[in-house]
Amino acid sequence: MIEIVETDAGCARITWRRAEDPRLVLAVSHGAGGGVEARDLQALARVLPAHGVTVALVEQPWRVAGRKVAPAPKTLDTGWRGIWPALTGMELPVISGGRSAGARVACRTAAELGAHAVLALSFPLHPPGRPEKSRAAELLGAGVPTLVVQGGNDPFGRPEEFPEGPYRLVEVPYGDHGFAVPKRAEITQERALEIVAEGVVEWIASLG
Repeated sequence: MIEIVETDAGCARITWRRAEDPRLVLAVSHGAGGGVEARDLQALARVLPAHGVTVALVEQPWRVAGRKVAPAPKTLDTGWRGIWPALTGMELPVISGGRSAGARVACRTAAELGAHAVLALSFPLHPPGRPEKSRAAELLGAGVPTLVVQGGNDPFGRPEEFPEGPYRLVEVPYGDHGFAVPKRAEITQERALEIVAEGVVEWIASLG
């Protein structure tokens, strides 16, 4: 089911993948360079409903409007705030999530929106080649239980670069920023996505 939601940043679009007997909602948004067709978001949308989690794939207003470049972080946060009432309408706990820029949005807004937890897929710890431009404060400031799922070869931050903090981290071996793995890798692309989904399923079960 597709739902259009008006926000102060424009119209957002939610594609729902509903669980039969949901106990949680996971809302995930895309990054600055792609949409909800991202392989990891689609993998979660396929797997999680069978585990009692309704998945809401959220397209930010700039993407719905057909623009190629994401707006400033403040505008992304405005769009995310605007879709929140649609996510909480089932009166279930909502996990706020996203990939890359969407993960940053989820971290920045989690506490104010009352998110149950945060799922950060491919958190962009720093721009490629610029480790001094750290965004760790956003991740560490989420204020709720947080899971980071990170590719082992992500140029925006490899797992070993992440600081210690109150979050859990799952590594996808060989994965890049989009969790793509090279053909020479010891795991297949299918297995990489299974690691993403399995890590999220296990973490959600631990939330209680």
